[in-house]
Amino acid sequence: MAQAAMEKELQVQYYNMSEQDLDRVFRLPNTTYIGGNETVLPLREIIKRLQHVYCRSIGVEFMFINNLQQADWIRRKFETPGIMQFGSEERRMLMARLIRSTRFEEFLARKWSSEKRFGLEGCEVLIPAMKTIIDSSSAAGVDSFIIGMPHRGRLNVLANVCRKPLEKIICQFDSKLEAADEGSGDVKYHLGMSHERVNRVTNKYIKIAVVANPSHLEAVDTVVQGKARAEMFYRGDTDGKKVMPMLIHGDAAFSGQGIVYECLHLSDLPAFTTHGTVHIVVNNQIGFTTDPRSSRSSPYCTDVARVVNAPIFHVNADDPEAVIYVCKVASEWRETFGKDVVIDLVCYRRFGHNEIDEPMFTQPLMYKKIAKQPTVLAKYAEYLINNGVVTQQEYEEEISKYDKICEESYSLAKKETAVSNIDWLDSPWSGFFEGRNPMEMPTTGVHEETLQHIGKVFSTPPEDFVIHGGLKRVLKGRANMVAERQADWALGEAFAFGSLLKEGIHVRLSGQDVERGTFSHRHHVLHHQNIDKKTTIPLNNLYPDQAPYTVCNSSLSEYGVLGFEVGFSITNPNALVIWEAQFGDFANTAQCIIDQFISSGQAKWVRQSGLVMLLPHGFEGMGPEHSSARLERFLQMSNDDPDYFPV
Repeated sequence: MAQAAMEKELQVQYYNMSEQDLDRVFRLPNTTYIGGNETVLPLREIIKRLQHVYCRSIGVEFMFINNLQQADWIRRKFETPGIMQFGSEERRMLMARLIRSTRFEEFLARKWSSEKRFGLEGCEVLIPAMKTIIDSSSAAGVDSFIIGMPHRGRLNVLANVCRKPLEKIICQFDSKLEAADEGSGDVKYHLGMSHERVNRVTNKYIKIAVVANPSHLEAVDTVVQGKARAEMFYRGDTDGKKVMPMLIHGDAAFSGQGIVYECLHLSDLPAFTTHGTVHIVVNNQIGFTTDPRSSRSSPYCTDVARVVNAPIFHVNADDPEAVIYVCKVASEWRETFGKDVVIDLVCYRRFGHNEIDEPMFTQPLMYKKIAKQPTVLAKYAEYLINNGVVTQQEYEEEISKYDKICEESYSLAKKETAVSNIDWLDSPWSGFFEGRNPMEMPTTGVHEETLQHIGKVFSTPPEDFVIHGGLKRVLKGRANMVAERQADWALGEAFAFGSLLKEGIHVRLSGQDVERGTFSHRHHVLHHQNIDKKTTIPLNNLYPDQAPYTVCNSSLSEYGVLGFEVGFSITNPNALVIWEAQFGDFANTAQCIIDQFISSGQAKWVRQSGLVMLLPHGFEGMGPEHSSARLERFLQMSNDDPDYFPV
């Protein structure tokens, strides 16, 4: 009924207007840009132009954005007449990218017909879409791209977006790795990588990292954000102009997994923002075997992104030029406003969940239609040939050129004598392990005068800084302990942090209420009692050339924030990155990150992380919810053989 009412409202007769009224001239309001330089138009032309913008391949959701400047910016990008123009060269490049995307999947299907590869068939346009975002952002100055994505299309992205040598990917289908080797037991579509190359469109040097991830859908989202934020921090990229995260999602996972909501709510927090993430949803309208009718309650899978005022661009993935235009706008949005943006690629999945799966069991009507659907490449090539942009011969030559590349790589892969895990590291720790005995504990003591200095600064508030009366007593007690050469937990922690900062080691502590501390014991951020937002961090004022100390309260999330700190910790080995649970038991909600990224990351992906987890638990009579960090779980996860003791 609502749909029928909507259709009536879009007809001129609903407003008591006749056919003759269509020729009446109306002045355009200043809330629309459909007129270009014209300020008055006949009603017939107004309707035609609005239909041209909003009733074709692109659907724009932005009216919920409560910022007029941003809403106007989006209107201008889609409503201005003639704004979506493509030249012949751009169209030829788009066709070439579609050929690579399509033929790569067909090559793997020919060579390994019985292997699962989670191919991109039905959304081949993802490859030119991602490459367009990288091209546009590279032109604007971004030179590091950090990507998180699920299984579908991963191998294609590694081959055709990252340009990882094809023979390295093909080796994974004919692996020479022994099962006992670290990293070898995991399937090829979970692996990460880091690759540096020249972007051929902008002629600029770029680095692309794809972060390794488990089967747990969307679990990698905040890990990518943390890795991106760390890279920004160490490069001094305070506004995200050099480093950019890009997340690829599935439609069912985007609406179904709570981590997506947690990830979005980190997007504008001062200590967690990445100044805009480009989210691409590969919306094949089905989750494994589940229809949208059974997998979400919202009209669109992307509705969760509305909570952070992210514009959402729905686009028909069978219209490559519309997709490319939307990607350019998304890149420009991120560059202009430093905020998240969502691209919803409305597509389909040509085969089952994997290539040996039978989708007709559960979606027979949909798959009868899909079987008759020509590929996006076939449709676009036909369009270009009919419009004289390319000839049939040029199209076929481009196909045979890429097919030849695939075959040559296949031959090269057969000559590979060994597969190195270094090829699959998303965050290589260059030079960190050389010349070190991993079983030897280094000397960590510091001079007493260093501790005295740290203790004195830590217990002395700045002059003319009004602190709470209760805090004066706390700081006085700390000063007395320092004088008497004693320490409690909070003072010992400050000694540890301060001595590392003196040596140039960055310390980052995040979690729920870590600035004050759950037990009101830490007080690393002092608040002026009379002036809003005026704070001081004594540990940042120890030495003129010390490393920075980042202490930051997080959103009320365990899963998402722990993932973020894992991502932050893998970027640089020479840092102390700490996540603190509010109570030890609260690590329960982050168990997925602990199981999938922390305890098994080395065995699965040769991933190194220097993360420290603080799990405070007290026996102050607060009951079982708050008196156990469940340490036995961590001990069970920390060693392959419980009966073996290292020398």
